[in-house]
Order: sequence, then structure tokens, then C-alpha cells
Amino acid sequence: MRVSESTMFASLVFVLSLAACSHAYSVQQPIISLMEPTGLMFMYPDDGNIDLVSYHYSINSPLSGVEAGTYNQDVSESTNGYFTMQNFNVDVVPGDEVNYWVNVITTGGGYLLTDQTWVATNPPTQPPTQPPTQPPTQAPTNPPIVSTTEPHATAPPTTAPPGVTTTTTSSGGSGGTGTGGGGPAYICSSYPCDSQCDMGVAPCNGLIFEETWDQFDLNRWQHELTMSGGGNWEFEYYTNNRTNSYVRDNTLFIKPTLTSDHYGEEFLSTGTLDLWGGSPADLCTMNAFWGCQRTGSGSNYINPIQSARLRTVNSFSFKYGRMEIEAKMPTGDWIWPAMWLLPKTNSYGSWPASGEIDICESRGNADLKDDQGVSHGNDAMGSTLHWGPYWPVNAYEKTTKEKHGTFASEFHSYVMDWDENEIKFTIDGEELMTVDPGASGFWEFGEFDTVAPGSDNPWKDTKNKMTPFDQEFYLVLNVAVGGTNGFFPDTWTNGKGAKPWNNNSPTAFKDFWMGKNSWYPTWQPDVNNGENAAMQVKTVRVWAK
Repeated sequence: MRVSESTMFASLVFVLSLAACSHAYSVQQPIISLMEPTGLMFMYPDDGNIDLVSYHYSINSPLSGVEAGTYNQDVSESTNGYFTMQNFNVDVVPGDEVNYWVNVITTGGGYLLTDQTWVATNPPTQPPTQPPTQPPTQAPTNPPIVSTTEPHATAPPTTAPPGVTTTTTSSGGSGGTGTGGGGPAYICSSYPCDSQCDMGVAPCNGLIFEETWDQFDLNRWQHELTMSGGGNWEFEYYTNNRTNSYVRDNTLFIKPTLTSDHYGEEFLSTGTLDLWGGSPADLCTMNAFWGCQRTGSGSNYINPIQSARLRTVNSFSFKYGRMEIEAKMPTGDWIWPAMWLLPKTNSYGSWPASGEIDICESRGNADLKDDQGVSHGNDAMGSTLHWGPYWPVNAYEKTTKEKHGTFASEFHSYVMDWDENEIKFTIDGEELMTVDPGASGFWEFGEFDTVAPGSDNPWKDTKNKMTPFDQEFYLVLNVAVGGTNGFFPDTWTNGKGAKPWNNNSPTAFKDFWMGKNSWYPTWQPDVNNGENAAMQVKTVRVWAK
């Protein structure tokens, strides 16, 4: 990110004032490495006396002294013994020059390392010939110094990154996880992998994305801001608010709340909710279906629920691989959680021509049954593929499967395995559904010549049997409420109170709100901070195929 001129001026005055300190301690070279699939990482070892490390850098652009870089970031917390800065949004390739300077603030003063250059290189094909050194365990005993004379770094240093251990390999024989050659091999225990690690061993043998919620990284997870209701006339609007989306104890919570908690109940029928925004961070993300501005009236209420929908469209997408999500579904009538994937570029046209992958959808109702008495509440979840030449022609009925279990009371592992031949869904290691359209692909599998005669085949120019599921998709995590598209059928029965709206009602938003006394108690807002109504996600991991 960029910093303002006033901020940089204040920082300059501060760091130059450090020059009066005695000259006996030099700032170390940070560990710098490329990330996969894109990105750049800086790591500075924590000696137990550092309060903050500030990284300032530009790519292929000169950076003199303490001049502001294209990217400027302060890191105030140490993780696994290092002050680590990760930038997933910068594209650095071998041969690029990273020009940088570092400011280290400690209990004893501040220290500078300026006018540095690191040249990006391909990861080494062999492990280093020397074992890694450990970060310092003692604070410097000498007074602080401002150092600007360190030589340029042209290769990654040999200090071991966090989560790395060393194992000695032999030049012959079998067994072990090293790369051979008789030297030490770095074995990593966590992602992202340093370039020095053994890329033949997990997690470096394919793990390309990992989220364990050490922090809420809003560069990685973008909030949608809209009232569009997903095109389903759902009753929530999505916002960026720590009441509705937050991280605690390495867990993401997406929790629906009442719009009236924020604006008052009268606002629903008289107010105007304007989400257009005035800066890139708060711009409305979907205008369709009156998604950016609505005014309430006596019959046409503003969305009565406030919730969150997160996506990685600007930070991460992938084609083919394994995605594993460990999550717990919410409890509460008419709550609709989802963990799913959408195409990054709509290569074959608008929905559903470019596909949709639903890893898990559920309903929060504790006692919701269909006409035959089969439960479809929070003890059930479903995985689905959506695909078809155009809306509303969608053959999802051929690629959907439901499973029953304890999805709202326990965490479960939801896995999708996806390659050029099939997509398989498993829950806690048990297969739920495998979709293989056959050699002729999804057009013939969907029987669209019969279902939609005369329709143009949007996939006719590709030879991939998995089209439209042969392009990059990004992840979406959201909690919706209600809606009139039929996900909550009018004929189903609910043990905690009848469904308060009809799917063809012109006043469905108002009808739902008027039934608040029956459904809101099931959300248990006064228990556990209302978190029983939240979808909770512990981990998200993706391995490339």
C-alpha cells in the first residue's frame, strides 16, 4: 500500500533522528522470497526486543534512501519467530529487481537498512550446502546504530524460515524425504513455502493456498457490498462490518444480524439505504436487482437482515485441484449458508453458462421437512454443480446430492477434488457425489438438444469434456437469509413456526419481518454472542493438481 506524503515526512524525521545513536549494531538482511502462485514475502527474525518492522519496496524502480516505495507496510506482530510481510497482489518474476529499505523499531531505539536490492531468482534445484542458522536469542548489548552500508542482497540468505527443519540426506539408499546429494534439505511444516524448502514434500508439493485466520486479511478476502440478494430476492444485504464478519481464535465467523439493530425498525419502511460508496474500499459491488440503493415504504421494506459475503476474486483463483474447508454451519430458521465457487472470467457467457460449484449449502432450520417428511434443515447439506446454456435453462438436478449429519453442531471437513475428468465431493472422507459428464461433455449430458431445442451450445468450440468447469474459479463464503427463488419451498413444514412469507408475495420482505417473533428466537441472539447463528470456518486449503 502507499502512504501519504505527511506520513512519510513524519517517518523521515523520526528515522533520521536515530542517526545520533552510537554505531555498534546493524540491521540484518531480511529473508526475501517469491510466493506461489504469485507474491512476495519479507521475513525479519525476532530477537524478543523488536516492536515493529517496516518494509518499503518497489519493483524494478529505483528507491533512494528513505524514499516512499510503491509498497509500504508495517508489521507489528511476530509469527513463528519472524516479522513476516506477505503481498499476494504483487507480480514478481525471476530477474525482477526488488529495491527496498527496512526500518526496525526496538526497545532500544530504531535502526535503518537502506538502498538495498534483491534480484528475484528461480527456486534452487538443490538444498543449500550449509545448515540453517537460528534467529538471535539475545538482545544486542551494544547501543543502536543506523546502518546504510550493508551490501546489496542478490540471493536468498541461508537463515532458515519459520516452520523449517533440517534433515541430512545420503547420496544413495532408499527412504527419507530429502533430494539427495549428501547435504541438508529444508523440510517445511507450513505454507507458504520458502524457496529453500523441499518441493517434493508436503505442503510444498502442491499446496497453493492456505487460510488459518491468524488475521482477517481484507486484501485476500474482499467483502461484497450489495442488496441484490444473489438474484434470489434474499432478505439480507451484504456489508463490511465486524459485527457480521470477524476472526477470533483462528476461526472466521459470518453472522447475520438485524438491520434494525443498526438503523432502527422505522428505517425499514421509511429510510433509504445507499451503498454506492465514495471510495474504492466501499463501492457497491452489484447494482442488479436494485442492489445499490433502496428506499423503504409501507409495503416494500428495505432488506431486514445485515450479513456478509466474502470472495477471493481479486486475490486467488484456480483451475483443477483439491479444496478442503473445515467449517460448521449455522443454526436459526431461514438462514442459508454457502461455501462455493464462481468463474473468474465467465469464459462461456453469463450464469449458468460458465458454471457454478457449490461445495456446501445448508439451511439453519432445526426442524424443516418436505412434503414426504424428509428433513432438509441444519441436519442436511448439499453439493451442487450449476450449468446450462442460459438462464433459466439449468441442469443442476443431474448434479446435486444431499447428505444428513451434525453439520450445525460440529465442524466437518468438506472436500472437492477437481480435474480434467471429474469433480468429486467428499465429507469427512466419505464420498458424496462424483460428476463425470462422459466423453461427450456437459451438452449431451444435459440433453439440451431436447430440453432447449434450437439453443446455441456455448461450449461447442472446446474439446474439454469438463467444460464449463475447465476455467479458473474463485471462492465465495456467505450467509444469506430467506429469498423467493424456492430454496425454501412454500409447501415445506417448519416445526418452530410456519414460513412467514410466500415465494410469490409482492411484500415478501415485509412479511418475513412481521414474522420475526417466530424465527428470531431460533437464532439465539442472547447466547454466545449470537454465534450459533454464524457460519464458522476454521481452515481453507487448496492443492494444485
